Amino acid sequence: MAIKIKRGEDMRKISIIGLGNVGATVAHTLVERSLCDTLILFDKKDGLAEAEVSDLSDGFVRRNGHINIKAGTEKDLSDSDIIIFAPGDITILQRFSDRLKEFEYTKTCAEEWGPKIKKSRFDGILLSITNPCDVIADYMQKLTGLPRERVIGTGTVLDTARMKNAVARVLNIDPNSVDGFVIGEHGNSQFVAWSQVSVATKPIMEILDRDMIEKIEEDTRMRAFETIKAKGYTSYGIANSTSLIVEAIFQDAKTILPVSSFSKKENCYIGHPAVVGREGILGDYEIELNEEEMEKWNKSANTIRETLPIK
Repeated sequence: MAIKIKRGEDMRKISIIGLGNVGATVAHTLVERSLCDTLILFDKKDGLAEAEVSDLSDGFVRRNGHINIKAGTEKDLSDSDIIIFAPGDITILQRFSDRLKEFEYTKTCAEEWGPKIKKSRFDGILLSITNPCDVIADYMQKLTGLPRERVIGTGTVLDTARMKNAVARVLNIDPNSVDGFVIGEHGNSQFVAWSQVSVATKPIMEILDRDMIEKIEEDTRMRAFETIKAKGYTSYGIANSTSLIVEAIFQDAKTILPVSSFSKKENCYIGHPAVVGREGILGDYEIELNEEEMEKWNKSANTIRETLPIK
């Protein structure tokens, strides 16, 4: 069923649940890129949504265009086009280098908001950022009862960006000139499908030696935790990844992105290339993997399935 993109004041309405470092940066990025017409903010901390509304509104004065920004009530969920789910507790990742450790807390956030979203009769697209990304996306789909194609996790979009940046630094080229994907769990079992990574159609395995490739893969996997160690959190990269998905939805761009979407074959949400458009997930693209990569894929899928609260 196609999403009805509204006309008038609420033509592109987005609600963000959770205004920590990530949620707030996503809100700012959406406003800066004028990716919505109405932005509704939610947070459990008293006064925080109102404070973010005030700050964002002050930052938009004398800019081209106009965005209606306000603190939300549950009534605002029903006619949102996209709900971005972003609760989290960064102190967990400051202590543990494993996103699965967040699930004990974020599970309760999903259980609080999933029924509220369902009760509101929201029929747009739910875009989940919250970690562990694949597990929470899967759980939110079950809690809300939304069609699987309309619940999307940010998946390995950010991890793919990190891989492209790492390769680009070694080769001294633009990261957009690197083709390929990080797939699997948005977590420690993720991996780069190196057999399909290329630069100007030339396989990366013919450009870089094995030692360098392994170093890049480890750097890609651990970059977030290195940033968290120094900065306390990450926010810009995931805000960009989220905005790219939002843009693909509103523009019906049919962009291929390694989001976390439901895999019938694996019976869970997992990061892999999918076509994203106005109706959410329009189709999957299965990457041809070699034997070693297939083993990593199976391990990653098992990691996600073993964590799911509802099998």
